[in-house]
Amino acid sequence: MSDNVFTVLDLLDLNLKGRNSLNLHCIAGRSGLSRQIKIADINRPGLALSGFYEAFSYDRIQLFGRAEVAYLQKLRNEGYSDSLKKYFSYDIPCSIFTRNLKPDDYFLAMAESSRSPVLQTDLESTEFSTRLLRIFSDIFAEKKALHGVLVAVFGVGILLLGDSGVGKSETALELIERGHMLVADDTVELRCINGNSIMGRGANKYISHHMEIRGLGIINIAQLYGVGSIREQKEVQLVVKLETWDNNKVYDRLGIETRTTDLLGVKIPYIEIPVKPGRNLPIIIEAAAMNERLKTLGYFSAREFNKNVLKWIEEGQAQDAYYGNVDVY
Repeated sequence: MSDNVFTVLDLLDLNLKGRNSLNLHCIAGRSGLSRQIKIADINRPGLALSGFYEAFSYDRIQLFGRAEVAYLQKLRNEGYSDSLKKYFSYDIPCSIFTRNLKPDDYFLAMAESSRSPVLQTDLESTEFSTRLLRIFSDIFAEKKALHGVLVAVFGVGILLLGDSGVGKSETALELIERGHMLVADDTVELRCINGNSIMGRGANKYISHHMEIRGLGIINIAQLYGVGSIREQKEVQLVVKLETWDNNKVYDRLGIETRTTDLLGVKIPYIEIPVKPGRNLPIIIEAAAMNERLKTLGYFSAREFNKNVLKWIEEGQAQDAYYGNVDVY
């Protein structure tokens, strides 16, 4: 499958297992398996088969469940050749029959002559639709590749960014040593799912769990630290930019205001961490991950600190401490 084209054959060739399996196979129209699927949605064609084609969503996958098959049976008894000719005159990606239902020989013959693929699955319609739309949300998601490292720290997906040589991979390696997981090193592929979440994974699944450490070379994280140290993908919940310490730059010391960065149209929390000798970056990133988890639970440490300081001032304790009336030590 190319980056821009997804065909019915690609749908059949998806290597999906377990709760993602579609259990599809082709029963007619194999010569049309190269037809493109351009819309990540499905349509139930009952209304169209009844003769109303004004709003027919022909550019979507057509799904036939028990109701549609029963209606086809009714039309066959009434002589439905004109209705089917109209149906197959449209450039339909494919027709899918659920519950191992099968159309009659006339429907299959029409599909063959019009080179329109007909697929079959043993799944019931609702379950199949749920799985297919979930798969489509991944396949048709907007994508972007970034140079960085994606790690999972205390369950929080953290995307490490920064100039080459700033220490992204070394920081990630220390995090892995401390029990956290690597998702991707060097090139991270980001996908926007459902318009409100960013999923990240390695741009190349064969090398995404390898890491380049200057002076050491290429290492295989899964072999060195075990399969528990890697994962295939993770939602990006925090972006951390590592940059060389700049004495002329004022860095945020309170964190009261939440900063964000835009990734594929989604605002993701963003922090900058200056790098210089002596700073323990893995511990700082662990603290950032735990702090981000607290924020999702509704607790903002910096804002709570600010509120307590204001309360201290309002109660006059700050003034007493300033004039030496209260021993604050």
